[in-house]
This record gives sequence, C-alpha cells and structure tokens, in this order.
Amino acid sequence: PAMEDFEIDVVIGQGPGAQSIKLELSPFTLIGATTRSGMLTAPLRGRFGIHNTFDFYNPEELEEIIRRSAARLKVVITMDGARELSQRSRGTPRIANRLLRRVRDFAEVEGDGTIDMAITRLALNRLEVDDSGLDRMDRRILRAIAVKFSGGPVGLDTLAAALGESRDTIEETHEPFLIQQGLLMRTPRGRIVTPRGKEHLGLPVEKDQQRLL
Repeated sequence: PAMEDFEIDVVIGQGPGAQSIKLELSPFTLIGATTRSGMLTAPLRGRFGIHNTFDFYNPEELEEIIRRSAARLKVVITMDGARELSQRSRGTPRIANRLLRRVRDFAEVEGDGTIDMAITRLALNRLEVDDSGLDRMDRRILRAIAVKFSGGPVGLDTLAAALGESRDTIEETHEPFLIQQGLLMRTPRGRIVTPRGKEHLGLPVEKDQQRLL
C-alpha cells in the first residue's frame, strides 16, 4: 500500500479492542539496492518501476573516485599513484577507498605524506594485495583447489573446511571476482581453477588445459 497508494495501516491496541488507522503518506521515491535480487519476492521486485544492474567499475572510473576521495582526506596523490591503486581495487569503489586510507597511513609513516606509485606499491605489497587486486585469501582459494585438489572440481563445503573459512564468505566475498576475472569456474560438480588461475599462481598448465586458454 505504501508504494502504490501512498498510505499505510497502523494497528493501535491489542486483542478485540485493536483499531486500524490509515495514515496517508506524502509522495515519495523509493530506491533499493541489493546484491541478491533473486531472493526478493516477485511481487516486491515487480513494484519497482526501473531495474538497473551495475557492473564493476573500470580503472579510469576508479581513478576519478580515488582522486576525489583523496581530496576529501586532504592527501596529495599523484596520477601514477591513483592509477596503481585503481588497478588493484577489484573494480569496487568501497575497496578503493579502504585501500586509499591504508596507503595514506603508509605514506605518512614511510614517506612524506604524498601517495605516489612507489609508496602505493610498497603499501599494497605489504597488505598482500597483488597487481590484479587479489588478496591473500583469494590466492589461498586458488592454490588450495590447484594443489590440494589437483585443480578441481571440489565441493564448496570441502573447500571451506580445507581453508578454515565459512562457505558463505568464500561464495559471496571471494568467488564473484575470481569468476569475473576468469580465474575460477563454478560447475555442478564443484569449483575448478582455470588455466589463467594457474598462470596467476605461477603454476604449470597441463596441455589439455592450455587448449582452454
């Protein structure tokens, strides 16, 4: 009723003496965002007039976001520093801003406060964020499948037990980016490391897998 008729019913009291009062609402626009739209009921999803899907940001867009955030933090960042940071931020502004704050800390302690390419690389390397934006857990996931389970397929529960991590964290936090980058495949039988994933880890790629590149 609120979204369609701009009114809501409020129940006052309890039991037989309860009364329902209708309250009128001023016209409003409701904007919703979710990463799991499939879990919304069809009637609720259908009440939103416009549906949009957002992809990962490209490095150029992230550079602009990083420079704007740096200005708000009152920190100087060079073009090279912003570019290096954008390439390791997994296409996500939230991650870019988080890494920016950590790199700023390194710049203040290890340098003169300016975020350039050298200090950015130093900071991100110490934080174990590699050139592609993968963190330590991302690489642990790939290496576990590639080495412990011979490249897969391996079930999510088995993988989670091997890593000592929850299946939800692996499935919702790490897998989307690994799959989007072509490093991991999700199949009905389980997870498989792609040839590109093995190359990223510096592991040899078998001849039958090379044909998949």
